[in-house]
Amino acid sequence: MLYKLTFIFSLLSFIPSCSQTEEIRSEQIVDESNNQEIITYLALGDSYTIGESVDFEDSFPAQLSTRIEENKNLLVNTTVIAQTGWRTDQLISAVGGRESADYNLVTLLIGVNNQFQSRPFSQYETEFTTLLNKAINLAGNDANKVIILSIPDYYYTPYGQSNGNELISLQLDEYNNFAKSIAKEKGVTFLDITDITRKGLDEPELVADDGLHPSGLAYEKFVERLYPLVSTRLKD
Repeated sequence: MLYKLTFIFSLLSFIPSCSQTEEIRSEQIVDESNNQEIITYLALGDSYTIGESVDFEDSFPAQLSTRIEENKNLLVNTTVIAQTGWRTDQLISAVGGRESADYNLVTLLIGVNNQFQSRPFSQYETEFTTLLNKAINLAGNDANKVIILSIPDYYYTPYGQSNGNELISLQLDEYNNFAKSIAKEKGVTFLDITDITRKGLDEPELVADDGLHPSGLAYEKFVERLYPLVSTRLKD
């Protein structure tokens, strides 16, 4: 695996904590004899992006980067800005002054903690729009380079069954419907992966050992849908 990784993450569940700290880790593997073109990928999100409770290599950004390298004559420089527990406002703060860049690909998956903490839906509407605009700017103002992933449904996990009810699913549908509508308005691709996570009770192998987050297998299924969308945007 030759892709460069730069990521920000926390080893806590997505249940938020004011005492959370950021850990920044960089890893670079360079093959100087390789003249492959390097592309840049920015993954924005929360615990679902860092792959809470699975190895980072099993997260969807890492699996996607690997799939690109295995199928394209490219190396992937992957940057992940995500932390367990982050809401939309916290991701905005983390992105900070990064107003523009020229990433070849940007993915955005955020919102579950807004719902979990019962924040006003209007906050999500405003801040998700801000984040989407930032994502487009970071993709060189090219909306075709941005992909939104829908929010997984944690009601279909052992944790969700013990600590919630069907209102979780109804609220997450509202969040995802808004994200889909604003994506259409901005000319951005919206990828629905929520249905995969709604198989979590019938297919427990889709849930990580913590009984809450997706497993590496679930993320692999995300990438099975995500990679074809990315592949058409990248040259061989």
